[in-house]
Amino acid sequence: MLESHGHTVHEFTESDAALRFLEATPDVRVVISSLEVRPLSGLELCWSARILAEERRPLHIIMMSSANCVHTLAEALDSGADDFIEKPPKAEELHARLRAAERMTRLQEELIRLAETDALTGLLNRRAFRERAEAAALRAQSGTALSCILVDIDLFKRINDNHGHDVGDTAIRAVGALLGETGIVGRLGGEEFGIVLPERDLASALHYAEGLRVRARTLRIACGDDTCGLTCSFGVSTWSGPDSVHALLKRADVALYAAKAGGRNRVVAEAMNSGTAQAV
Repeated sequence: MLESHGHTVHEFTESDAALRFLEATPDVRVVISSLEVRPLSGLELCWSARILAEERRPLHIIMMSSANCVHTLAEALDSGADDFIEKPPKAEELHARLRAAERMTRLQEELIRLAETDALTGLLNRRAFRERAEAAALRAQSGTALSCILVDIDLFKRINDNHGHDVGDTAIRAVGALLGETGIVGRLGGEEFGIVLPERDLASALHYAEGLRVRARTLRIACGDDTCGLTCSFGVSTWSGPDSVHALLKRADVALYAAKAGGRNRVVAEAMNSGTAQAV
């Protein structure tokens, strides 16, 4: 019934296998399950899927049962189900409920996007950037490389004072577009940005930051009938276990401060095992 209407269907006879697939496949948007499944019961599967999705993943759960009673319906809804239908499902009803599920997941996706996105640049906002960085740090704890770059537009107040806030906003958008090509990228506030680069060591991150610095220097921002340029400063740090995202960002911030104090328009790396930074 589903495939004939263009849906992609993944079938499972064991509920624990279905849950593992759901965990590994974040683009799944709808789960349809009978309550009478094993080894996890339908209610356990429903509850586990809802915890997995939390508030960061659109997911619509439809439970089915041949036992159509108020108690069964209440149990399913209390376990995290969004909808409930009798088994076996009727084609017309099932497709109508899937259309409703599509409307709901689209709305969820938009709400998540609004909650995570910086409105000016389209990059991650500060909270979402930190959450993605924390997730990347969990992988780094197993020994994979992880580096961080903090970026600040040089003399940004002068841009606003000389050309107006509209031009300042244009400059922020231009830099955001330049930075948002690789890694986990967010606007941390004002004219400051953060980049987390999974699987990149310090040398690789420095090389990448230097390329960004050169490209930023060539940007031209429309200022009325003319254009103006800008430069950016970069502070780079790398994961050093045992470590934390807070410490990683702090070391990059120290390096960024050194880049600003050292003349701007430069890339500065953290000095390993010290609180200082070194220019490169």
